[in-house]
Amino acid sequence: MKTKLIGALAIALPLAAMAAPENYTIDPTHSYAYFEVDHLGVSNQRGRFDRTSGKFVLDRVAKSGSVELNIESASVSTGDNLKGSRPRTLDDHLKTADFFNVAEFPRMAFKSTGVKFSGDNPAEIVGNLTLLGVAKPVTMKVERWVCKDNPMNKKPMCGGNASASLKRTDFGMKYAVPAIGDEIRLWFSVEGYKD
Repeated sequence: MKTKLIGALAIALPLAAMAAPENYTIDPTHSYAYFEVDHLGVSNQRGRFDRTSGKFVLDRVAKSGSVELNIESASVSTGDNLKGSRPRTLDDHLKTADFFNVAEFPRMAFKSTGVKFSGDNPAEIVGNLTLLGVAKPVTMKVERWVCKDNPMNKKPMCGGNASASLKRTDFGMKYAVPAIGDEIRLWFSVEGYKD
């Protein structure tokens, strides 16, 4: 009997290892994309996109994964949304064809092509960012990654922070370069619940 049990475990363990991929759906309440750009060589201006959705897959055994993010361009927010006597706010201007052209391109997307792990956690995510209809490779460095049960609702979750840099002119966003910087720094704060 003991031999049969050991034999069954020997067969089951590799099968369990093969079934390691875990699917997660991004929690839009706690997931955001942020950006920073040099403004006139005086200060760094920051903003974020208020609506992000998507999915990711983790396989800690195979040290692989994938990410798909969808970012609603029209949800751009810098905190300048009160027009007053001005013709438009900064948020309004960012939605025009000078910048994100949200009427023609309502969303940006990131789709991974590879994930590098450090130990059990993702450390680098390589993929393509599509902005203004142009797809270019972007590498995100994962700065923190944690998987655990949410202490309030007890559901399994994973999430963390990642960052990347890109040149906006590579995507056709040329307005006011170089007065407004070409290099954009991106940060992603993402949390997802296991499906």
